[in-house]
Amino acid sequence: MTTSVPAAPETAAAAARAAGRRRRIALAVVLTAAFMDLVDATIVNIAIPSIQRDTGATFSAVQWVTAGYALAFALGLITGGRLGDIHGRKKLFLLGMGGFTLASALCGFAAGPGMLVGARVLQGAMAALMVPQVLAIIHVTFPAHERGKVFGMFGAVIGLGAVCGPLIGALLTECNLFGLEWRPIFLINLPVGIAGILLGRRFLTESRAPRALRVDLIGTALATAGLLMLLYPLTQGRESGWPLWGFVSMAASPLVLAVFVRYERAKARKDGSPLVELPLFKVRTFAAGAGVQLAFGVVSGLFFLVWTLHMQLGLGWGPLHAGLTGVPFSLACSTAAGVSVQRLVPRFGRKVLQAGALIMLSGALVYLWEAGRYGTALESWQLAPAMLLMGAGMGLIVAPITDTVISEVPAEHSGSASGIFNTTGQLGMALGLGLSSVAFFGVVGDTEQPGGAGAGAGAADALRASFVDATTHALWWICGGLVLVFGLLFLLPRRIRAQEAAEPAAPEGGAGPEQRQPALVS
Repeated sequence: MTTSVPAAPETAAAAARAAGRRRRIALAVVLTAAFMDLVDATIVNIAIPSIQRDTGATFSAVQWVTAGYALAFALGLITGGRLGDIHGRKKLFLLGMGGFTLASALCGFAAGPGMLVGARVLQGAMAALMVPQVLAIIHVTFPAHERGKVFGMFGAVIGLGAVCGPLIGALLTECNLFGLEWRPIFLINLPVGIAGILLGRRFLTESRAPRALRVDLIGTALATAGLLMLLYPLTQGRESGWPLWGFVSMAASPLVLAVFVRYERAKARKDGSPLVELPLFKVRTFAAGAGVQLAFGVVSGLFFLVWTLHMQLGLGWGPLHAGLTGVPFSLACSTAAGVSVQRLVPRFGRKVLQAGALIMLSGALVYLWEAGRYGTALESWQLAPAMLLMGAGMGLIVAPITDTVISEVPAEHSGSASGIFNTTGQLGMALGLGLSSVAFFGVVGDTEQPGGAGAGAGAADALRASFVDATTHALWWICGGLVLVFGLLFLLPRRIRAQEAAEPAAPEGGAGPEQRQPALVS
């Protein structure tokens, strides 16, 4: 009697190869989504002057094009992560990617500033559903021994997006494809998004959290109302002549946020699922770090908008010229970020972040001096030293700040702390963009932009000079913000406690701990 022995090793090897191929495609899908989100958060600034010329958008509308995305993303980030934990990360990822793609189409075909702002808010909200699922999907897709390499790839994609975003935006705007001017910066997401949805449906694995936290819709509504009561009149007030209702709204904003805090405490006692875990702020390091993140977000949001408008409306450069001028900043930031995490912070601790704040401050002062000295005749090569200093300083801060702050938080709360921390940075960016009404646009005034219809050469030159004056005024605000950041950094621990795991932890009902850096480039 003969027996046949099945070729088990060959079958197992084939199955392993198929599983490996499936994981690689799944990784490509989620990394593409992360790249697409980061590029869309950074690509817009470089096209703002073109958007304003084409749509006739007011300065406040320009602010909302960027601030609306950041605010919607920030307010939905934690909720998006919890919805994925409850209803399935694959489902929420595909829903977010589909909505993001649709919102991109609406942005690209926007008939006016109002539609563009609304589509950008929708885009940010959809990103808040999509982005938090990325690291959670990686965790359930890859075995533990492969995650270190995968997270390294994730970091590389984030860095690549930070460098490529403004250049892609500059090229697409400058080339004026099919006569669409700035619109291809959004329409390029359509084929990418559709491909991601089709591949994601087939290759992503569904997963849920075994003990997911509940969604706090009332808390989200209170936080949204309180922040809008501050940001809306701050952004619109200048163009409306600073009416009384704006000051009343801004004064009432802290009261609404106080109600939010009381509700969160009650929510925590009731079911343990508040939007924000307030006891985390009793950890001095976390509270100070959140202050640093908020202040640094304000500085970043204000700087990148001002920088872009200074180069294009103040100096008269085209989008590509402005984008290439930012390359030294991006390269210095990426290089400093890698060195700070791998070599400097383990040895020198918080001194690295403090050095970053001082280096960035020195770059802002050099920029301030050059803008005042050369005026509208400033050249790219003259701006390069300031860009290198500011880029290097920012890289020394943004890369290690999350680990520095989270290191003092109990391990069981690290996921929630990371989600809150990243949300704080996004809120800071939105606040910085709102403050540009006072720090920048208040100096420019309600005048016609360069090259507008009926503007003579003298009027255009005068307006360009006003943008230079506004830039120097805003740079003083930025310097003040960096001094505040430097001071707050003294509240962080001198040394950073080593993390128990070498990989980011999947958050508990919150946004992923990925260090999303939308403000690295303009």
